[in-house]
Amino acid sequence: METRRALVTGAASGIGAACAQRLAADGVHVVAVDFDEAGLETLGALDGVETVVADLSDLERLADLPTDVDILVNNAGVQQVAPVEQFPPERFSYILRLMLEAPFRLIRQTLPHMYGAGWGRVVNISSVHGLRASPFKAAYVAAKHGLEGLSKVVALEGAAHGVTSNCVNPAYVRTPLVTAQLADQAATHGLSESEVLDKVLLEPVAVKRLIEPDEVAELVAMLCGPASASITGSSFVLDGGWTAH
Repeated sequence: METRRALVTGAASGIGAACAQRLAADGVHVVAVDFDEAGLETLGALDGVETVVADLSDLERLADLPTDVDILVNNAGVQQVAPVEQFPPERFSYILRLMLEAPFRLIRQTLPHMYGAGWGRVVNISSVHGLRASPFKAAYVAAKHGLEGLSKVVALEGAAHGVTSNCVNPAYVRTPLVTAQLADQAATHGLSESEVLDKVLLEPVAVKRLIEPDEVAELVAMLCGPASASITGSSFVLDGGWTAH
């Protein structure tokens, strides 16, 4: 893996930061991308990691990011909790732009390098919400369902070129995105934040705890490694039993 180069988005914290660190530990040169410049500072101090500050929702600027990468981890995301009839249309558009259009464009501009090398790995950090819906998350669920479809198309097109494409589908992970939505969920459901964790976030899962970012990163590392050549077009569920119902 020492010859590989990866681009990881949403890398300033949570799953993205864990993935960047885990890939770097395997010897991969990692380009860590996020709009949170302060959050990237810790990663930038690691060997084998370079940081790029970028707003991925600015689609025209995505062409400025490196395209000569062998591994692409699409992770950047945000959340908005509101009933459909109250969901701000501009926020819906922003979430789809950031979480579906940006991954499409990044895949589109990095595939030529992967095809030329005859090797590539696309890992899309989806969610259990790419497979199941929840109330009050119209944009997030729509974006993740779209990402699932995009990932499968890339898997079919990339197979002849040595490129795999897969989704990783965790339930709630201990990240700033999850902890930040507790207040919104509490207001929407008329509960306290502690009640939201137990009665909303963890209610559908059999394993009653938040997933740690490092757990997700371990699976991502496997999908980026040499043992994953025949693993493509799949969705890998880390959901504590959510989808077993």
